[in-house]
Amino acid sequence: MTVTYQREEFANVRDEIMPLCERHWEEVAYDKETLKLNPSWDMYEKIDAAGLLNVFRLRDGDILAGYLFITVMPHLHYREHLFASSDILYIDQEYRKGHTAAKLLRFAEKEIKHLGVSIMAVSTRVQKPLDKLFVRLGYKNTERVYAKNLRQQNG
Repeated sequence: MTVTYQREEFANVRDEIMPLCERHWEEVAYDKETLKLNPSWDMYEKIDAAGLLNVFRLRDGDILAGYLFITVMPHLHYREHLFASSDILYIDQEYRKGHTAAKLLRFAEKEIKHLGVSIMAVSTRVQKPLDKLFVRLGYKNTERVYAKNLRQQNG
């Protein structure tokens, strides 16, 4: 197993990413009954065309083994800073040994730092927390996000 980490054009991974997205959704999706996997590829294409989407991938030869999507844009509250936010991070189970995720994140950090990014924010699902990894890489817990299904509310 020889894995490589690379920046990739969204158009180059879009067609082959769906099997990984499905495994990712199965592992971490919140409220699977309501939130069925149905990526808005046209929105990703628009974000990519605007120069805001950064795609990093992990490959083992021809096999796509993981991905990290990051958006980079000026922060709405701190206009002099570019912020990077992780959209999705997934590594196929058989590639989670060792420091694979840490290497993918470090690779992405190095790449986006060249864009002038000040702060990179990453998130993790409660069902599959990556807190230890993020803390080991120097990230700090800065906020909590809560979700509520409004369609299931009475009244």
